[in-house]
Amino acid sequence: MKYNEYNTGSLNEVGGKTAGMTMIIATMQLGVCALYALLTWIVQINPVNIFGLQMPSKQNVPKLSTSDLIKTLPVALCSAGAHACTVFALGGDPLFGQIVKSAEPVLAALVNTLFYGKPPTITKAACLPIIVGGVAFASLKKGGDGTYALKFDQTALVFGMIANTFAAFKGSENKKLMDSPGLKERFAGVGNQFAITQIIAFFICLPVMFATEGSSFETFTSKVATNSTLQFNLAMSGICFYIYNELATMTLKVTGPVTASVANTAKRVIVMVYMATITGKALTDEQKIGASIAIAGVLLYSVIDDLLSSKKEKTN
Repeated sequence: MKYNEYNTGSLNEVGGKTAGMTMIIATMQLGVCALYALLTWIVQINPVNIFGLQMPSKQNVPKLSTSDLIKTLPVALCSAGAHACTVFALGGDPLFGQIVKSAEPVLAALVNTLFYGKPPTITKAACLPIIVGGVAFASLKKGGDGTYALKFDQTALVFGMIANTFAAFKGSENKKLMDSPGLKERFAGVGNQFAITQIIAFFICLPVMFATEGSSFETFTSKVATNSTLQFNLAMSGICFYIYNELATMTLKVTGPVTASVANTAKRVIVMVYMATITGKALTDEQKIGASIAIAGVLLYSVIDDLLSSKKEKTN
């Protein structure tokens, strides 16, 4: 929630989506993540557990080989792509971008089916049209004559879907990575795995940033050197992004996928309401209805197999 606020604030301070600095902002956020990761190794403490009302855990630099780092590259690449595209999507329209992001299970189903040979169950597949229908309805706008037409922020839609695709690949590649014999032990914890991934993602984004927005980098450095609001928003967006994603990964391991999915669904609703308040841009009726349908579809997609299996067990 706070990440979305600080991310929007950072983009606004450099001139918004038309200023040509969105990739710079995305990359600098990962730069903050990399610095934060290095700091946890320097002090040998990971404070993230505090947010779960627990004592901070010890975190040392993992003893990884060059081969281990190479194996991490696909996950880091997908992480970099998902993050950068999300920043573009939310920069286009922070509210509609969140609605598009809720359609991630649709892309995950396609990616897992086409590239990993792991199609969703029939019951899960039946939920996908609900999600697609919700996003489609949220893209409609009622005209003065009472007819509906497609009207949406193209940047939010295109980059949101690309971000979802990267996220889908990231999930599958991460599972492959952690299935590598002994690698989980060498990482010595979720914190180290996430830290390594974010550092590599930062270095992946750097050449892309200079290739696409290098001409604006001098302007950006001038702004960030003199604008304390930009400095604060950039630092806080990077820190919030890091802590939230590390917490989400840890929560998934502790609670299981169903509870995490329910929490993630609730998060999207809260974020949309919060961002509508912060930006002063209210959701249209079509967006409210479409978002509700899409999010309900995501929740159903996440829990339907477990609900049916538990019901079957009780019957037996």
